[in-house]
Amino acid sequence: MRKAGIIVAIAALALSPACAKKEESETTAGGVKLIEKGKLTVCTHLPYAPFQSKDASGKVIGFDIDLMDLVAKELDVEQKIVDTPFEGIKSGQDLNTGKCDAAAAGMTITEERKKVIDFSDPYFDATQAMLVKAGKAYKSLDDLKGRKVGVQAATTGRDYTRKFEKEKGFTIVEFEDLAAEQQALANGQIEAAVNDLPVWTEYIKEHPSGFVVAAEFDTGEQYGFAVKKGGNPELLKKINDMLAKAKQDGTYNKIYEKWIGKPPTA
Repeated sequence: MRKAGIIVAIAALALSPACAKKEESETTAGGVKLIEKGKLTVCTHLPYAPFQSKDASGKVIGFDIDLMDLVAKELDVEQKIVDTPFEGIKSGQDLNTGKCDAAAAGMTITEERKKVIDFSDPYFDATQAMLVKAGKAYKSLDDLKGRKVGVQAATTGRDYTRKFEKEKGFTIVEFEDLAAEQQALANGQIEAAVNDLPVWTEYIKEHPSGFVVAAEFDTGEQYGFAVKKGGNPELLKKINDMLAKAKQDGTYNKIYEKWIGKPPTA
């Protein structure tokens, strides 16, 4: 009887609200589920300036970071950045496994990615571009027959360039991140590099006489922030509300001008 009483008591304790609450892995802020109390945990892939990169002190800064800070402010929490490979972000794995609440990684909205993650409203119109060393005669992909062209793995820039690899006769070389792609171009490992236009514009600012954008490819891409597929509609709504409010009150334009340049006209 004594043993039975102890077992019943333990079972009752396990079912008590206090114990159940302790076992929860999620917390809430303003009705939004978060994986860590007081934090909006955001996955990104560094570096990808001007959208996200580290400054001299090691702090993560950028266009995406400033926008997600607005969401964190609305939730009365702090943004926490998690640097992770882009493949885990675009596949939805990092969101599904609870590594982060949201993803902000200069990520293009595509039909394939929409199958595994939920995107916010578009917040940036993007286009692809080809960077070459200053003084090179390359003006398009047609000029790169027999040459090596660098792309960043798992990106839409890679997918776009792949379409022309056989037709134009160049060889694609994939790099894990933007920094490696940039370094390969600088040291002559590749003759040209394809990626989003804003990241090349930022790179040229840092190397004004070393590189030029030889060609732009209007792919009609738009960036979106992401949350777990079907897993956090409250956070998705909060992000969309933030974007709408920021565009209406001028905050978006201020952030755009700070990191990109003159804001696009409506």
